[in-house]
Amino acid sequence: MRARCARLLAVLVALPCCSRREAPDDLPAPVLSAVPTSSGPSPVVSASPNPPDLLYLPDASVPPLETLGDGLLPLAPPKPRGRCGPDMVDVRGEFCIDRYEISLVDLQSGQALSPHYHPTRAQTAASYERYRGLNPLRANLPSVPPPEAFQLQHEFEPKATVLADVLPQGYLSGELADAACRRAGKRLCSHAEWLTACRGERSRNFPYGDKYQTGACNVFRDGHPAAILHGNASREHLDPRLGLVSSQDGPLLRRTGATASCRSDWGNDAVFDMVGNLDEWVAEGFFVGGFYSRATRDGCEARITSHPPYYFDYSLGARCCR
Repeated sequence: MRARCARLLAVLVALPCCSRREAPDDLPAPVLSAVPTSSGPSPVVSASPNPPDLLYLPDASVPPLETLGDGLLPLAPPKPRGRCGPDMVDVRGEFCIDRYEISLVDLQSGQALSPHYHPTRAQTAASYERYRGLNPLRANLPSVPPPEAFQLQHEFEPKATVLADVLPQGYLSGELADAACRRAGKRLCSHAEWLTACRGERSRNFPYGDKYQTGACNVFRDGHPAAILHGNASREHLDPRLGLVSSQDGPLLRRTGATASCRSDWGNDAVFDMVGNLDEWVAEGFFVGGFYSRATRDGCEARITSHPPYYFDYSLGARCCR
């Protein structure tokens, strides 16, 4: 009897150890998520110790990936076509991108902003005052374009819009480009999205093909606007006249969609001027594509990473994604 009780007691003591479940060690790692806040355009980001491999971006010296998987986001299901609206192009059913470089309007009034000024009242007023009193080298060069009257009189909030056959908005910082896209219900494109859209559905180095073609996009032009206006390409980069200067073969900055050969094809649709015309900010805080006077033959791979997101000058624009 004493021996049976001892054996029963041993079984009861062992039961909790047998019933304890170990936490599984193969759970997936958390992923990055961005949630817009009501206090401003910046997202709240929950950190991840290991960001998804598909979001890795190579250095400019490393050839880009031919594809980015079925989705730019891990396990993202394909999205239905025809969802992007008339101002955007659907890229593989995964995201939408603006067909042209953006223009700006005031959020409240809808009035168009001048594309020749940094879109804040203080900087618009300062540039207008400085440059209308600064004469160019020759008398036949363009005069200073006046900003819209309300840009000098009131504070305003720039909002991105997409228009064909207009001069795109220059003088943009990365911070204001991001805010303008968000006010339009969009966002700055990631570099992965921008690069994918630029290369087109055939994943080529240039919007039009695999090899550089002189004049196919509005880049590597024969003149520099600051050199033409002021005799020095490194000076006066906030002059509102810079986007109005012409060289021997016409206006340096072209209207949106004017360079028909510089199109990145997606089905029966296309994105225009992703190489040349204006450099474009991306969400990572640098700009890509090259502007009209930049001496680059890198095509979709062209990028400049040396300036912070608050930098701006005449050559900088953007386009938005969703």
